[in-house]
Amino acid sequence: LELVESGGGLGQFGGSLRLSCVGTAFSLDDYSVAWFRQGPRQEREGLSCISGRDGATLYTESVKDRFTIFRDKGKNTVYLQMNSLKPDDTGVYFCAAVVQHACSMELFDYGYWGQGTQVTVSS
Repeated sequence: LELVESGGGLGQFGGSLRLSCVGTAFSLDDYSVAWFRQGPRQEREGLSCISGRDGATLYTESVKDRFTIFRDKGKNTVYLQMNSLKPDDTGVYFCAAVVQHACSMELFDYGYWGQGTQVTVSS
């Protein structure tokens, strides 16, 4: 399974961006998928996940009510819709996947990772 992220770039304060995570070679339907962010000089942190079991979602407090994770099974893609962007949202965003596992935002639960996409939010 290979994951490819896209949709990063320069965002405005208060604006929106949508990130995409496409799975290749295998269907993502049975995978729990999460988005992580690594800010400048920071550790990689989990932001949101969507369960491959039941579609349940989780969000970390800093992005709750601003970010939405959802999947399009027809496109084998998981999205992260990011609204009300803040400069603190700046970082490299990674998607990660694990098969038949509960939704988790723990880095070490995931075995498949994308290469990351840069998001920079200007103030």
